[in-house]
Amino acid sequence: MNVRSALLIVLTALAAAAPVSAVREGVAKQVDMPHNYYWREMYLPQLTSGPSWLAFYPDGKTLLYSMAGSLWRQGIDSTQATELTHAVGASDYQPDISADGRHAVFSRYDGGSLELWQLDLATGKSQALTHNGAFNAEPRYSPDGKRLVWASSLGMGHFNLHIADVSAAGLVNIRQLIPERKSLIDRYYYSASNHSINPSWSPDGKEIYFVMNDENAWGSGDIYALTVAQPDKIRKVLSEETTWAARPELAPDGKRLLYSSYRGRQWHQLWLSTPEGDAPLPLTFGEFDRRNARWSADGRRIAYISNERGTTELAVQEVIGGASRTLHASNRKTLLPQSRLTLAIRDGNGQATPARVSIVASDRRNYAPDDAWMHADDGFDRKQQDTESRYFHCMKTCTLDVPAGELRITVQHGLAHALWRRTLEAEAGKSRRLDIALQPNALPATFGPWRSADMHVHMNYGGQYRNSPAYLVQQAKAEDLDIVHNLIVNKEERIPDVAYFQATADKAGDARTVLWHGQEFHTSFWGHLGLLNLDDHLLTPDFASYRHTALASPFPHNGVVADLAHAQHALVGYVHPFDWLIVPEQESKLSHMLPADAINGKVDYLEVVGFSDHLATADVWYRLLNLGIRLAAGAGTDAMANYASLRGPVGMNRVFVNTDSLDKETVNGKIRAGNSFVTNSALLGLEINGQAPGATVNGSTGGQVTVRVSMRAIAPMQKLELVHNGKVIKAFDISANGMQFDASESISLQQDGWLLLRAYNDKARPDILDIYPYASTNPVYVSGFGARPDAKPDAAYFVRWLDRVIDAAEKRRADFNTESEYGDTLDYLNAARGEYLELGK
Repeated sequence: MNVRSALLIVLTALAAAAPVSAVREGVAKQVDMPHNYYWREMYLPQLTSGPSWLAFYPDGKTLLYSMAGSLWRQGIDSTQATELTHAVGASDYQPDISADGRHAVFSRYDGGSLELWQLDLATGKSQALTHNGAFNAEPRYSPDGKRLVWASSLGMGHFNLHIADVSAAGLVNIRQLIPERKSLIDRYYYSASNHSINPSWSPDGKEIYFVMNDENAWGSGDIYALTVAQPDKIRKVLSEETTWAARPELAPDGKRLLYSSYRGRQWHQLWLSTPEGDAPLPLTFGEFDRRNARWSADGRRIAYISNERGTTELAVQEVIGGASRTLHASNRKTLLPQSRLTLAIRDGNGQATPARVSIVASDRRNYAPDDAWMHADDGFDRKQQDTESRYFHCMKTCTLDVPAGELRITVQHGLAHALWRRTLEAEAGKSRRLDIALQPNALPATFGPWRSADMHVHMNYGGQYRNSPAYLVQQAKAEDLDIVHNLIVNKEERIPDVAYFQATADKAGDARTVLWHGQEFHTSFWGHLGLLNLDDHLLTPDFASYRHTALASPFPHNGVVADLAHAQHALVGYVHPFDWLIVPEQESKLSHMLPADAINGKVDYLEVVGFSDHLATADVWYRLLNLGIRLAAGAGTDAMANYASLRGPVGMNRVFVNTDSLDKETVNGKIRAGNSFVTNSALLGLEINGQAPGATVNGSTGGQVTVRVSMRAIAPMQKLELVHNGKVIKAFDISANGMQFDASESISLQQDGWLLLRAYNDKARPDILDIYPYASTNPVYVSGFGARPDAKPDAAYFVRWLDRVIDAAEKRRADFNTESEYGDTLDYLNAARGEYLELGK
């Protein structure tokens, strides 16, 4: 993942581009911490079709849990689930039940904030407990029911524990439990200020167990306990790392501490320690997650959320003996009248096809089949939407229950079919089949053939679901994607997909869709690398320059990593590069190594369309092209394919390669040569004198070229521009349609260099789950038309850039393991700087 601190991107000046002001904001914008999108997925509750959080009733035989946006009651020996809450335009999560069984507290998300509510279990009436506009999470009653503890982003924007007294009128005497404290060491994923999360009470109500990251550089924190009567009396119980998911809870006997951890493994399982933090022992096992666990009041059972079969499920396990059962809510008693809807989807050839579907019902909530994975966008424009977009993948035919009333349905199958939309009325107690015929919207065949690839996908990366090669291929098919590059990578101390690496196409693929496993090499210093199609082994330890660890050294630098990858015939590229326009002398810190690796031929592609700002990235790319560095544009979503929210779907950002082959060497060669275009929205065709991107057109001084362009888009585009050496030389008028355009005309060229076609919008669109629509071809190179433009300013730009990188590396000398590591790195950077100096003469 990249180092963006927010999804609000404001670009005030761009070479060869008008200013772009994106009004799309991250969902959890109140969370004022680096990588707040991680907090949203890994800590805050997410809408899933299956169960997500739970609490035992006092009898130990009944559960209250969140599912599909509501709270449900179900006996552990029953298949009937009864819906207890159903808010319009909002979703309910994280229930806890008072010891007397009279009330439940929970969190409610309405697209703006996460507030605490209380439900009277006898009357079914709910009341709001907080109104602060923050994210208030994980509420827990004290054993006597008189107090409530929870985590809130209120105040400085990072999570801290709050406590209050519970009265008939709501919460009174609200106060923060732990004083603010800033870390003495630098952090990467976390704020300088400590956070405190995952609270629970000791059975006697005297202590609160929680997770805090005091002086923890990389992890979500260790397990602590504090004395409620003396909140400053805090003790560390256990050093642990669980990526936001520990949620420690003492057994009713007060002697066993239950929590979730991936301790020494790749997946979260349940562990037991003691209030004193004695050596942990595993309670459960498996290559999947068990999380959000709770004890029954008698201590005989635990209940938890599992993703063993991919989606989320609710399970109950006997503590002694380990007998377990999965609860299925096959008989649901809902608060609203229901209608049953079956979707049958066909593509432009009349063949049954999977597709992405979004359904919004009359209650302004999203719906999906019970076994489908519900996904949510990672940001949205609050002037255009009340909440983020949500969707699921329908595998050709799917059936779901929805509330009676108006339904708004959107179906999408990649970028070569038009969006399908309908509004219809669902009748209570009735079933309806909807046959959906998608209409093709492909480029003229003369520009093809094409194979599409997402060059940056993470099959599993700490999300709510457990993905597999077979299911990832199905996700790709629904998105009309031919090639998936699963980049295996670490998430803190684990590498979830490490066991899946293989140098050949995954057997889960077929003749239409292939899955190739590669690697993302992490360094918090030089920039992240995509290593595609390694043909022997993963490069370990998979990361470098992790401060305050044994791998703190910035060596190997990215040039070394690229050489190791190229020795395995891999494609090497920089991923999710730049979130804003880079002005080297104005950056607070600049250590990104792209300029050095590009001029030394270490890089095959740059993610021009990815988890970054596309125009800002293109600005850097254009400068490299102007210097004669033929670096191909790549595209990768950085999709977290097992997330319920954040960065997707697979194929949202993709490259279209000009070939009908799925042969790895052929595709790699085409990508490296730039025989492709990159996009999140529009299909682009470009020919210069009949030559496609990646080719060279030869001419004479001041000669004419025939430019043929074509565009097909799934949403209206505002701009379609022909760019020559970084400057727009032709803006096509697409105001009449914005979604389809074809033209052919003659243009005079006065300079050698390169030409490309790009399309984009100034602002976000709900149809495009990215910061704004953007597409670009790779360049067609032109020679013989005149002198190349003066590239001295671009060379000087990268000299200034490398000055900052060299300065940053020199100041981190203590982190290098040896003098030779330090010397080799500085020599490499200085040599690259010297090459740019030569280009600038």
